Amino acid sequence: MTKIALLLSLGLPVIVRVAGAQEETNKSAQMSAMKTIKLPAPNTKGATSLEEALFKRRSVRAYSEEPLTIKEVSQLLWAAQGITERTNGLRTAPSAGALYPLEMYVVAGNVSDLVKGIYKYRPQVHELVKVSDNDARKELSRAALEQESVRDAPAILVFSAVIERTAVKYGTRSTRYVHMEAGHAAQNVFLQAAALNLGTVVVGAFYDDDVKKVIGMDARESALYIMPVGRPRK
Repeated sequence: MTKIALLLSLGLPVIVRVAGAQEETNKSAQMSAMKTIKLPAPNTKGATSLEEALFKRRSVRAYSEEPLTIKEVSQLLWAAQGITERTNGLRTAPSAGALYPLEMYVVAGNVSDLVKGIYKYRPQVHELVKVSDNDARKELSRAALEQESVRDAPAILVFSAVIERTAVKYGTRSTRYVHMEAGHAAQNVFLQAAALNLGTVVVGAFYDDDVKKVIGMDARESALYIMPVGRPRK
């Protein structure tokens, strides 16, 4: 067993050069060439206190037919993974070793000023990259055991992770750390939704491979969370 393999098996920190670095660079260049949508700047001061958002937070599964706005989608994405410190690229949710394995997608079906389709969020520049013209809400609902909240929501946030990014430093404990990080980001979405008078719910029951196929995730990504978002049905 090599020294690096031994350290990883013990869950100890180790920094190695990632073999897929060039692949990441190539993929980033490909995404830059795709259609991008600059999102409205997020608010960093709101009228709802943290305490009020915590008190209002509930799982909401039934939504009205009223559309979301692109401003609201922008704010939710920023809450989940937005940049809060430019020098080191720090984000709204904590990440082990600041390695940021999470990826965010939006399935837009009824969002004003945003054409239906599947988009990937780029937190560094706060913009969306369109990856598909498909309104995939029904397909995603089927992948999530026909859950109506996924089918009916005007927009759906989908979380994935490239666990390798965390594994290069934390080895066998990386999966645990990534799952913790996803929970941090999802709670941010819950609280931001409460502050915007929106409803959301965490969906964990789905067929992983089917979700990856519907969204068009990279082979190295693991599907973690589905969060439909909308205005609560009265």
